[in-house]
Amino acid sequence: MQLRQIQVARDAVQDRLMLRVSTQANEEFRVWFTRNFLREVWPLLTGMLIDHLAATPQMGASAQEPSQQPSFDQAFQEENPRYPLGSQPLLTSEASLTAINEKTVQMTFREGRERTFNLSLNADLLQALCAMLRASAEQAAWNLTLDYTSQPTPAKAPPEMPAGNKPTLLH
Repeated sequence: MQLRQIQVARDAVQDRLMLRVSTQANEEFRVWFTRNFLREVWPLLTGMLIDHLAATPQMGASAQEPSQQPSFDQAFQEENPRYPLGSQPLLTSEASLTAINEKTVQMTFREGRERTFNLSLNADLLQALCAMLRASAEQAAWNLTLDYTSQPTPAKAPPEMPAGNKPTLLH
């Protein structure tokens, strides 16, 4: 799946963030992020970014802000997309991050036993996704500490896993 555009937008009525991913094949995938889910998945995202992908977030003047923020000015391109998972966003109850190789990770979003969406990300895309999630969470006034320096522990930390297993978060 070749990505064309990624967007994270706030839905004030639902009090959720919607991740929209469009592909070169004119498909669109939608995933809800609740406040609780974002708070719990953040350590996995930043851990994978910093530890596995060995990316150093580019910091700007503030120690909390990446210097190269993604552009939020460009409108999300909607040209009669197809919705392989349906037009209703996935309400994620489980997420997992798997290292594909030293440059790519795969994030899997699951909605109970129903729909699943896999998103492959390199360091630049994962960093852009983290920046969009942070900016949208600030706009939503969720009062979350989403930084790259201190990684909060999830509400219920998973037990130690043997090498080779993937980090998973049940929400």
